Amino acid sequence: MKKLAKYLKPYLFILVLVLLLLFGQAMSDLNLPNYMSKIVNVGIQQNGVEEASPKAISQSGMKLMQTFMLADEKKLVQDNYTLVSGTDKNTQGKTYESLYPNAKGTQIYVRNSVSGDIRAQLDITFGNATWTFINVMQEYAAQSNPNAPAGSGTVDVKSMDFAKLYAMQSQLDQMPESAVQAAHDKAIANDHSILKQSAAAFTGSFYKELGVKLTDIQTSYIMNIGGAMLLIALLGGLASILVSLFSARIAAGVARSLRVDIFNRIESFSNNEFDKFSTASLITRSTNDVTQIQTLLTIGVRMLLYAPILAVGGIFMAVSKSASMSWIIAVACSVLIGMILIVLAITLPRFKLVQKLVDNLNLVARENLSGLMVIRAFGTRDFEKDRFDKANKDLTKVNLFINRTMAFMMPAMMLIMNSVMLLVVWVGAHQISESTMQVGDMMAFMQYAMQIIMSFLMIAMMFIFVPRAAVSANRIAEVLDTHTTIIDPANPKSLETSEKGYIEFKNVNFRYRGADEDVLSDISFTAKPGETTAFIGSTGSGKSTLVNLILRFYDVTRGQVLINGVDVREVSQKDLRSHIGYVPQKGVLLSGTIDSNLRYGKKEATEEEILTASQVAQAMEFIDEKTDRFQSEISQGGDNVSGGQKQRLSIARALVKRAQIYIFDDSFSALDFQTDIALRKALKANTGDSTLLIVAQRVSTIMNAEQIVVLDNGRIVGKGTHRELLASCPEYYEIASSQLSKEELA
Repeated sequence: MKKLAKYLKPYLFILVLVLLLLFGQAMSDLNLPNYMSKIVNVGIQQNGVEEASPKAISQSGMKLMQTFMLADEKKLVQDNYTLVSGTDKNTQGKTYESLYPNAKGTQIYVRNSVSGDIRAQLDITFGNATWTFINVMQEYAAQSNPNAPAGSGTVDVKSMDFAKLYAMQSQLDQMPESAVQAAHDKAIANDHSILKQSAAAFTGSFYKELGVKLTDIQTSYIMNIGGAMLLIALLGGLASILVSLFSARIAAGVARSLRVDIFNRIESFSNNEFDKFSTASLITRSTNDVTQIQTLLTIGVRMLLYAPILAVGGIFMAVSKSASMSWIIAVACSVLIGMILIVLAITLPRFKLVQKLVDNLNLVARENLSGLMVIRAFGTRDFEKDRFDKANKDLTKVNLFINRTMAFMMPAMMLIMNSVMLLVVWVGAHQISESTMQVGDMMAFMQYAMQIIMSFLMIAMMFIFVPRAAVSANRIAEVLDTHTTIIDPANPKSLETSEKGYIEFKNVNFRYRGADEDVLSDISFTAKPGETTAFIGSTGSGKSTLVNLILRFYDVTRGQVLINGVDVREVSQKDLRSHIGYVPQKGVLLSGTIDSNLRYGKKEATEEEILTASQVAQAMEFIDEKTDRFQSEISQGGDNVSGGQKQRLSIARALVKRAQIYIFDDSFSALDFQTDIALRKALKANTGDSTLLIVAQRVSTIMNAEQIVVLDNGRIVGKGTHRELLASCPEYYEIASSQLSKEELA
């Protein structure tokens, strides 16, 4: 995977942008439970009253609250509250009577404009006073009715009857300071959030006493928080859409670059490299393996980056809500990580096997499609079906094992998630009953726990893609890291010399990579311009290998191949092959038209050159029969033309180049004798001073050549004209006698 990381460099800016967007989306997702907690804690339980210290309070209410404050707390309150009349105006020019209807004709205390720190201290002060009051009332209830069951003395600060409380003020003033101190000490032991929540509920009662509608405060608060949640959700959704767009663009761009580089690398391969990889494997690596990388990037850019951010953020937010329940998250994360590692250890070896099995399936399918006629002719369809079925079942079996193993993770994670939810509710309920946690905080903690588990679920899902993509990346890297053994020289020479088409083999030996013996040994001959040099020999004698050395499909193991007096290894491959018209042993046509195939080696060829080449190749006979003539369609591989027509078009394509050298590698085998004779006559007249090299099996094709080279087991056993070889070369005579009549041998 590291070897392919360079393909992400052009997208570094987009990746940074995606990372920022994911941070934004994570912040959005992580803040929503916090806002939900505020709606529950403040909007519902506190009637929308956010602050524990009231903005305004009646004189009786202030006196009641100061009864349960210590001296320093009273001073703080006195310093930050001012006694005003209902007709006085605030800083916005509104009378206090308009804000607090029941303040008409009376005086009330209003809070001064204070800093955030002072307001926080006031909130704690009123929170302590509220719980001191609650503790005193509970103690008073317990003393009044000692036989009452535990919990029956609970004080509901929302439904307090202030008239009764104010009537008790004289009794409360007579309480000993020690009792107030004891109740105060017990109050400050509570969590600050509990203190603030109770004080805010008490503050709501004070507002209600002043004629304020709590429903308006509650509605306004919930609408504001709800609006903020909608905006945050909208921004998070927008970030998610942009991340999906950018990740798809990155994945498509990387896949495109990979395919281009793989194709260019394969195009540069010599036959040595093609011997290393099968065609089916190269196709799989160029398509299926690249698709695996693209799929990983499309999903992974989002999930692999987003899941850790969400997990870390979720843990931080959950601990901030309730550190005492963080052990639940720790246990859940430990179990999840252990489960993911176990599943990965089981499935990773199978992922490596999958791509090899895909190669094998493609190989069998390709052989069946390309060899369909042979399979039908020999009646082996059932055998091939069984062969394909075995390859298919092997792949299916491994995929099923992987999918079943991965499928186990989803229910296991859902079980863990639901168990965590139950545990959070169980522990949280006890903490709520002990007044150490608020309901909204427990709900938020539950949401954060779900987000953490979901982030691990996303990571687990990525393990479906990462191992297989890693295998695919290694397979792609194998192709990209394979360097061709046929390379151009640093300072190439030119073939444009005074000698045109002069070929010389000097003591050439050749051995395939990894072979124990030479295929060609001590090959020496010359081929002159304007002459035909033919090669003949038994099957496997090295004829095609020999001419492949001229094109530099392979490099000689020892010796030299010279063209125009220049070693072919000292010339660039493009320059070398531009001087050669080559017709392969198996005629290959590309999808398109007859015209596009003939122009393949020379795009700028004139109509006259196309027509002449076709006439020499004896192709006009069937071209004229077609309605669209040169614009007639050629299907993939030339399957809509016969073998002989395919060979003639291949020959015409080579002739269009007007090259110095023509190589015909057994290119007349599919032609009938009459066409063969006509083509050779026209070829001799048309090629002029070019050098012709012909590999043939039929003696009649080459008997008029100026030079015939006879090969046997990779060695030259005869060299000369047809007549000379009949007299001097037994191997040639044996071949000729098997094909020609006695009269022709005479």
